[in-house]
Amino acid sequence: MGGIKNGYSPNPSEKLTGYWVLGLGALGDDGLNIDGIKPVEPSPKTLDSSIKWGDFLVSRSNTPDKVGRSIRFKGEIANCSYPDLMMRFRINERIADADFIEAFLKSSLVRGYYKSCAAGSSSTMVKINKSIVENTPLVLPPITEQQKIAETLATWDQAIATAEKLLVNSQQQKNALIQQLLSGKKRIPGFNDPWAKYKFIDIIYEIKKDVVNNPKDYELLSVKLHCKGVVKTGKYPAVTESSRPYFIRHEGELIIGRQNLHNGGIGIVPKVVGGCIASNAISSFDVHENVSKSFMLHIMSRPLFFTQIDNLIGGTGQKEISVNELLKLKIKIPSFEEQQRIARILTTSDREIETLQQKLACLKQEKKALMQQLLTGKRRVKVDES
Repeated sequence: MGGIKNGYSPNPSEKLTGYWVLGLGALGDDGLNIDGIKPVEPSPKTLDSSIKWGDFLVSRSNTPDKVGRSIRFKGEIANCSYPDLMMRFRINERIADADFIEAFLKSSLVRGYYKSCAAGSSSTMVKINKSIVENTPLVLPPITEQQKIAETLATWDQAIATAEKLLVNSQQQKNALIQQLLSGKKRIPGFNDPWAKYKFIDIIYEIKKDVVNNPKDYELLSVKLHCKGVVKTGKYPAVTESSRPYFIRHEGELIIGRQNLHNGGIGIVPKVVGGCIASNAISSFDVHENVSKSFMLHIMSRPLFFTQIDNLIGGTGQKEISVNELLKLKIKIPSFEEQQRIARILTTSDREIETLQQKLACLKQEKKALMQQLLTGKRRVKVDES
């Protein structure tokens, strides 16, 4: 690493000038974030801090999790400089491969080193300095082996990028299905009857329960935001005289977090969570006859529904919808048979997305483990010397 140097932070320009400076959020985990740049007036100092193809940039001041984040600049934008909160350096390409160094700087080994060396008067903003970067623990194999390692990791990156693209496509397809099937714009073949309007009170009803007398003996459940399900928390309530009452929630119940319904606080209790408890801030429902619970979960998981809830409760601060307000809402739904068909289609789409998410997570974890071995020399690669 040669010529490690801090940048310069000019005042941003109010107009477009054709010259730019990177912001603190410009260094992303996967490269340069173009959204994190600002226009500036050109000056000798900004020009002296301009970045060129092949420059490495390291965040020298950031939050503990982001300090030391690095990228290799690949000409993503012209006439761009870097700020004082970053350091720039170049490598000697006769002894080091740029792709290898790029991967090494992103490894948990180096990020952990920078994080452990970072210091600051604030717990939310810490710094590393030139000396810390110069002493980055770097052991280089022969350059031909560096190149082979970089090629191997690039193959994994391609597999991850392919999995990410498949996931995005599946999510877009599901969103399109939601827009069409849950609005009645697209009908299931064989179903032509018009959708009927009902109040929620005609579709779902609240399940009344007895208060748990010894809640400290029961594990708490949580309704995750953004429709990510109902899970165990591993926590037990600290009960006081002023505590909310707690109730046991059983498998199959449709439950909502009344304070977070507008943020997707909704789910159906899975078998593994049945028997856990929740406070009365979480309400539990079942459906009336000829109503599909799965269909209702999808209906109540739409952004359109969240907007309705947000508009209904209004105001600022802690928002909470009452059961009575919820049951007054009106929606259109199809026949029970069409509800079931729609629910099956959307549930199949959910499972496909979940499978792709699991595959992507596995690929990332496997690549991380491989990096740990290859970049530390614990595992060597064969290089064709012919």
